[in-house]
Amino acid sequence: MDQDVLKTTKADARKAAFARRKEAHSEARSASGVAHLLSVVTQHKGKVLSGYMPIRTEITPVPVMAAMAAHGPVCVPVIEGPDRPLRFALWAPDCEMTEGAFGAYIPAKLKFVEPEVLIVPLLAFDRKGGRLGYGGGFYDRTLEGLRNQRPTLAIGYAYSAQEVISVPLEPTDQKLDAIVTDDGVHWV
Repeated sequence: MDQDVLKTTKADARKAAFARRKEAHSEARSASGVAHLLSVVTQHKGKVLSGYMPIRTEITPVPVMAAMAAHGPVCVPVIEGPDRPLRFALWAPDCEMTEGAFGAYIPAKLKFVEPEVLIVPLLAFDRKGGRLGYGGGFYDRTLEGLRNQRPTLAIGYAYSAQEVISVPLEPTDQKLDAIVTDDGVHWV
């Protein structure tokens, strides 16, 4: 697939995925996903866990992050600029937060760590580990760098309604190791 066609295909896929996620977004569905996500991340107690502060209609991992903070370091991504990998700042349920890039909240005091397990937001996913993000490539660059250093687990977190048959992928797109939804856990 040539780059222009792939770019158009991804743009169309993002538009459809935003609509599906918006329709699926609800507290009841979020609550269902919490138990499934906890079942995966509790297997990695003590490892540095990255969650994220949800924006728009993203399913929230914050209850899971709060539960895991008692068992080891928890962090959230910080965007430092375009074409750069993410950095991760330590987070605690009671830490002071400030608005970061794209409206995602980050800790007011930044102490950076490197996660071993990442809960990754997304617009769409497929059962082969394909992930469609917002198009900035932040998680792809970050996962590639982390995986070049050591084993790194990437867990997509989404509503089941965000599943598609196939995500259009580029060679630089990093695959997920698992996808957790309100319906269950899907290992790749």
